[in-house]
Amino acid sequence: MKLASAVLAAGILLGATQARAVELSIVSGDTGNGIKVLREILDRYQKKSGNKVDIVVIPPSTTDQFGQYRLWLAAGSSDIDVYQTDVIWAPQLASQLVDLTQATKDVVGAHFPSIIKSQTVNGRLVALPIFTDAPALYYRKDLLATYGAKVPTTWKELQDTARLVMDKERAGGNQDIWGYVFQGNAYEGLTCNALEWVMSSGGGGIIEPDGRISIDNPKAAAALDRVKGWIGTIAPPGVLAYQEEEARGVWQTGNAVFMRNWPYAYALGNSESSPIKGKFDVAPLPAGDGGRPVATLGGWNLAVSKYSKHPNAAIDLVKFIASPEMQKYRTLKTANLPTIAALYDDPDIARQQPIVPRWKEIFLNAQPRPSATARIKYNEASSQFWTAVHDTISGQGGAADNLADLAARLTRLKGKGW
Repeated sequence: MKLASAVLAAGILLGATQARAVELSIVSGDTGNGIKVLREILDRYQKKSGNKVDIVVIPPSTTDQFGQYRLWLAAGSSDIDVYQTDVIWAPQLASQLVDLTQATKDVVGAHFPSIIKSQTVNGRLVALPIFTDAPALYYRKDLLATYGAKVPTTWKELQDTARLVMDKERAGGNQDIWGYVFQGNAYEGLTCNALEWVMSSGGGGIIEPDGRISIDNPKAAAALDRVKGWIGTIAPPGVLAYQEEEARGVWQTGNAVFMRNWPYAYALGNSESSPIKGKFDVAPLPAGDGGRPVATLGGWNLAVSKYSKHPNAAIDLVKFIASPEMQKYRTLKTANLPTIAALYDDPDIARQQPIVPRWKEIFLNAQPRPSATARIKYNEASSQFWTAVHDTISGQGGAADNLADLAARLTRLKGKGW
């Protein structure tokens, strides 16, 4: 009789557990092997929670992602429970995201305060960070050693060194090699690259923290004119259509001396099947004349849609993915930079991804885009900026004229204030 009662009780408990299990969806457009690693993390969550989680995979272009997110949220769609969001999107999406402040008060203290602040809008924490980002200069240490060249610290040195090594390699029969690859497509990635060119040359931050539009100046114009001269000389003409993965594709096949990219490309470049495994290293991005190196702050977070039918389960999922254990797992697999300070001293990470502790200084000195200033108008402001930059480096008008026109458009967009 007792046995029967125990079986009945176990059956009721099992039924209750199954009834509580839910199906969630998370959307991501991660690059490299990011989706594969996310799936591995979700498999662990499913085993722990009993919930099922599907990944909605979308293109890696952050511009395309943001547009699709806006469509889903504007429609009040409950199809997506958790959004993987860029660090700059919090002010623009905040009104349609769940406030995570109370639910995460036990864990936020472990994250870098600056990142938590970037995801807090009007006192509401709208996304929890899962990894941060700052780009660096990738360089072929074997090729520089062969030709007695040093790692460049200025854009002029990069230009000269890229041309020197490229020309000597081609003279030796390596006709496919180029000097430098970067993200030159007309999208948010070009805003990141161009902010680095301009700001490191003393040309300002496009829109200053006080709201002033600063982009129309001779130093900014000179920086873009310099880059225009790279196209077809040290950089392939096709770089005007490159995003992160296209640049990595050229680099990882051994066909570039230098590359600007995010940390994820490091682990992939050193994978067993990579032709350049062990042949490269990274350094801070170069500076302009009399300037200082600038790396644009990136990073990705998880937000819960206010239209989710299972907000509590979605919050639980977000906390699991953002946990120290899963951030460590992701870092070991991808070289993504953790947002939890203690992990930079983790011995496993230091041993398996030695670049991560070295990247901490680059990250801590990274420059945010002016999204906190432009707020809900940032996406349009960035679109106008990258369009002007792309026009300039592709030969459609001079930098000075294009930046003067850009300043006028940004002034109209600003109106009475950001």
